[in-house]
Amino acid sequence: MISVCMATYNGEDFVIRQLESVIKQLSVDDQIVVVDDNSTDKTVELIKKTYGSRIEIFINKQNAGAIKSFEKAISLAKGDILFLCDQDDIWEENKVALVMNAFDEQNAMLVVHDAVVVDGKLDVINPSWNNYNSNNINQGILGNILKNAYTGALMAFKKEVVSDFLPFPPTIEMHDQWIALVCMQKKKKIVFIDRPLVKYVRHGGNVTGIKKRSLSAQLKGRLLTTLALLSYKR
Repeated sequence: MISVCMATYNGEDFVIRQLESVIKQLSVDDQIVVVDDNSTDKTVELIKKTYGSRIEIFINKQNAGAIKSFEKAISLAKGDILFLCDQDDIWEENKVALVMNAFDEQNAMLVVHDAVVVDGKLDVINPSWNNYNSNNINQGILGNILKNAYTGALMAFKKEVVSDFLPFPPTIEMHDQWIALVCMQKKKKIVFIDRPLVKYVRHGGNVTGIKKRSLSAQLKGRLLTTLALLSYKR
């Protein structure tokens, strides 16, 4: 069984497009969990109207942010394999099949893949998110603290590793970075698929990955993430 974990916030313009690209790759027994971060638009209404009970949707009573929303979605997942999913991207038609093959054939615990970077009109900005963002999947723990190379929307993992990284420490910068760091720390097998399996939309209104932080904020974030990892005892 697969569980797709999505966090939404004011995504009425694109969430149905994304869910359509996801749901056609799943069986009727697979689960889709959406945690809405108290949207002020019609995101929740559209999902309920379009999919009814097929999608499990939970609404935060107040805005909690992406990390907490994904934490809640992951905690509600029942599947053996969990896929993280942003509200505004588009999954390529072979994404689920290729990722599941990596779990089955390579005994992976965490799978990450590349993406095509597109703008809001779906015009290609760059054929590779990893090249565009200068990601280095093989840079190790220290390198990944300095610059996160793991993007949640491009990740899937086995349910058995969830207890290793949840609950998320309150001081971490990004949930996807923490998942990768813990898997590296615990020496879980990570498999990278060097193929773009998502249209990764950069339109200026994304909830994550847009704002440029000051150097002091970056240094503080890296320090807090390092301290969280040093105090990790599971």
